[in-house]
Amino acid sequence: MSLSPNPAAHSPLAPDPVRPDSVEALRDVLAEALAREEPLAVEGRGSKAGLGRPVQAARTLSTSALTGVNFYEPEELVISAKAGTPIAEIEALLTEHNQRFDFEPMDYGPLHGRPAGEGTIGGVLACNLAGPRRLKQGAARDHILGVTAVSGRAEIFRSGGRVVKNVTGYDLSKGMAGSFGTLAVFSDVIFKTMPRSSAETTLLLRGLADEEAMQAMSAAMGSSVEASGAAHLPYGVAGRVLSGELGRDAATAIRLDGFGPSVAARVAHLGAGLSRIGQVEQLEGERSEAFWRDVRDVAPFADGTQSPVWRVSLPPMSGAEFVMALRMNAAADAFYDWQGGLVWLRMDGGAAEADLLRALLDRHGGGHATLVRASEAERLAVPVFQPQPGPLAALSRRLKDQFDPRGLLNPGRMA
Repeated sequence: MSLSPNPAAHSPLAPDPVRPDSVEALRDVLAEALAREEPLAVEGRGSKAGLGRPVQAARTLSTSALTGVNFYEPEELVISAKAGTPIAEIEALLTEHNQRFDFEPMDYGPLHGRPAGEGTIGGVLACNLAGPRRLKQGAARDHILGVTAVSGRAEIFRSGGRVVKNVTGYDLSKGMAGSFGTLAVFSDVIFKTMPRSSAETTLLLRGLADEEAMQAMSAAMGSSVEASGAAHLPYGVAGRVLSGELGRDAATAIRLDGFGPSVAARVAHLGAGLSRIGQVEQLEGERSEAFWRDVRDVAPFADGTQSPVWRVSLPPMSGAEFVMALRMNAAADAFYDWQGGLVWLRMDGGAAEADLLRALLDRHGGGHATLVRASEAERLAVPVFQPQPGPLAALSRRLKDQFDPRGLLNPGRMA
């Protein structure tokens, strides 16, 4: 099987991506590729092409022709769409019916220098995306109800259904989440939806050091106010959200949303407690939503460069200590989401930095570090995903052997 780096698939001399427009056409494409032993780079609209290692394939399979909503039943809180449907279109439809995806899927496009809103609903599941509400509501895998997909064996399979009770046995819908197109190609997905909040307020504590912010976020999330977001933007980073209107002073943010009177009561209660720590400001409605979109989409590091950006998950109270230890040995720009359990890092790059980062993770309670933006050369040289322990790596290999034994789909992207 002849392999070449995927970027060549988008060069002027490479063949255009193949774009099947039905699950049967998708199966036929994969059957032909299987017969030719021709590996494929799998993508939706390319907004996440910079995630993972460069794919070793000369031809691209795009799901961008698999578009449209199959059905939407607002009263049943369920929507089904073709995998290549832009997530922006689906979220606009949900907004019309005063609903949303509660897992708040992030948009990686701007971080990689692409326009916002290009991601697809299939890509959301393939990368198991989530945003600041991950703390409370989980990620994409926790909201998927069913999928239709074609495996690397060129076999159509379906899992799950329109309601939770239809899921029996091993839930392949959830098992496919986070596989980055290496096990199967989605043609259709079914997700749960939820009502939008009627009110939203974000309380901002200004000027806290990182460790102080971890304590404040922990106290807020452990209280009875039912916060749906907790993030800390250190000095300087705070000036890179909301078009700079917050200024450079550190901002520690707690989001409260839901039914209007309930939000008002919880804001008053939490605000009184936080005021004992420091100065408190409020962001209401659309300004609050815009703030959390910027946090979700890593706007502080969406600078049009390929400087390495890492996504690090670890125990929440370890975040500040981990970043301080890292800065003793390397230059790093950082901010925190998920109560400090998610750290976004912008660094200089290099294998030594990656080794240092992962060694420090082991010393601070363990966790996962994923390189989510870097040049092609660096993504080839550095382990992009957190190396798996032996038993888990063996399970991953067995899954790959079952779903894609010939290594047809996105070869090299994850390992």
